[in-house]
Amino acid sequence: MSNEMITAAEVEAKLTRGPFHQWLGIKVISVKEGEIELEATWREEWVVNPDRKYTHGGILASLVDLTADWALVSKTGRGVPTIDLRVDYHRAAMPGNLIAKGKVVTQYWSNGDKYEGEMLKNKRTGRKFRLW
Repeated sequence: MSNEMITAAEVEAKLTRGPFHQWLGIKVISVKEGEIELEATWREEWVVNPDRKYTHGGILASLVDLTADWALVSKTGRGVPTIDLRVDYHRAAMPGNLIAKGKVVTQYWSNGDKYEGEMLKNKRTGRKFRLW
């Protein structure tokens, strides 16, 4: 990767080219080398249980996947396919925008990086929940 860091605006412009990412209402809050913070605009369609109002796990897994990929883009300058994705759900995500933070934490194999998600946070309630 060149010495020039990709900006949050550049990442957002690339990321939101995809219709699914547009539907998620993704905004890039910040970008550093190997790190990214995204915000997803909450939608009523994300609700899996109308009585309890919590967000479907597939939405959360999508945010983990997106955050992982774009954390790597910020370090390598290019996207990489997800080979394996595991999400441990520790708490329900209730209505409200979600903030996802990602960081490349270690070299995993000779030609790739391992990503570890830090957390998702409900912007409305401030309640944090970890997804690893």
